[in-house]
Amino acid sequence: MSEVKDVIVQGLWKNNSALVQLLGMCPLLAVTSTATNALGLGLATTLVLTLTNLTISSLRRWTPAEIRIPIYVMIIASVVSVVQMLINAYAFGLYQSLGIFIPLIVTNCIVVGRAEAFAAKKGPALSALDGFSIGMGATCAMFVLGSLREILGNGTPV
Repeated sequence: MSEVKDVIVQGLWKNNSALVQLLGMCPLLAVTSTATNALGLGLATTLVLTLTNLTISSLRRWTPAEIRIPIYVMIIASVVSVVQMLINAYAFGLYQSLGIFIPLIVTNCIVVGRAEAFAAKKGPALSALDGFSIGMGATCAMFVLGSLREILGNGTPV
């Protein structure tokens, strides 16, 4: 139980990739002009992180060390493609707002970094929890920034 709590606290606060390591700043600054866009991209990133960490952790025994990074990128790209199609099908307005930044989740350092640093070394359940925690931490950071930018950009009543 202590390890589970540690993974959650690390992901949400202490090791928050968006705040502490400043990873993923390009989409963080580019897309978070509104709270809705920030929340949409954050939840998409959370879903990608959770599914890719789970998959990579499950396949880690059969992944040759020499080609693990290209395999990780292929897994991440596959999951991002599915998430992009789901957003296109069920939230078309959000899909249009986010534009190119949905496919760019593939190149996000947060996703590849967590695959290498955590999912390749831990079991599937903890890896999925880590992906979810890191993703929710990034989502919170994006949402706060998007909300502030929306309030300041649209003017604040005095």
